[in-house]
Amino acid sequence: MVSINEMALDIVEDMLDFEEELRIESKKLENGATVIDCGVNVPGSYNAGIMYTEICMGGLASVDIVVDHVNDIPFAFITEYTDHPAIACLGSQKAGWAISVDKYFAMGSGPARALALKPKKTYEQIEYEDDADYAVIALEASKLPDEKVIEYIAKECDVEPSNVYAVVAPTASIVGSVQISGRIVETGIYKMAEIGYDPKKILYGAGKCPIAPILEDDLKAMGATNDSMMYYGSVYLTVTEYDEILKNVPSNTSRDYGKPFYEIFKAANYDFYKIDPHLFAPAQIVINDKSTGKTYVHGKLNAEVLLKSYQIVTE
Repeated sequence: MVSINEMALDIVEDMLDFEEELRIESKKLENGATVIDCGVNVPGSYNAGIMYTEICMGGLASVDIVVDHVNDIPFAFITEYTDHPAIACLGSQKAGWAISVDKYFAMGSGPARALALKPKKTYEQIEYEDDADYAVIALEASKLPDEKVIEYIAKECDVEPSNVYAVVAPTASIVGSVQISGRIVETGIYKMAEIGYDPKKILYGAGKCPIAPILEDDLKAMGATNDSMMYYGSVYLTVTEYDEILKNVPSNTSRDYGKPFYEIFKAANYDFYKIDPHLFAPAQIVINDKSTGKTYVHGKLNAEVLLKSYQIVTE
């Protein structure tokens, strides 16, 4: 079976070869681990965002950036496709590992999760786990991890600390904006699995999503990046068999739909658990049923809420 850590390591090595061009910076920790700063103390870049996203997806996706329009306003959009949707999205990209060591906190994504089995239920569901000597992890955080954080990750992954590679980017950064919009296919597949559809039935996945402007702080950026997916992200999937429950995938089936996410979060006293989990989904999903040849369209794009979230000023 394919090793997503080994495939992601190839991308990491390319990043290390082109640090200056990518506007990133790596450093070796005392325990030999490699930390790559993609936006904490450096500017980062679109290309670094593409590579970060490909690492998150375990090297099993192709990612690019194009320019498209929302109500005649041009924005950068991410486009992506994968021929291994369950493994790339749920087995690797899903932010399924909350890493908390002393005062350090980060959401962990990427192939290392498949070594630590975080969470185990996901890997049972998709019938996958990795076996590699190297652990590649993507951390969404505003600080770089120290030796203690890396030692925790290494222990959970059963590898040597010197074989841990961590790519790090805060939410309010260009790489942060790119990689979160790059979760558009994963968001659709995650919602499908949550409502009871077997992700192993998904054969191919492709998606497109606007990349949020960089906002003034991580909290506002979290809102705008989520809105990119919930109000204007689109997913196209081919499945072995369609199920009626899939009409419940899009974000507009949520009771909280209709306002920028920052406003919803603020009204919930910044408590994620008070927000309807069905909101975290693509705006639109198109599903091609291989068994019948029919293609089903669910959901809609919502430019009005998106542009409000993006703090757009027009003359």
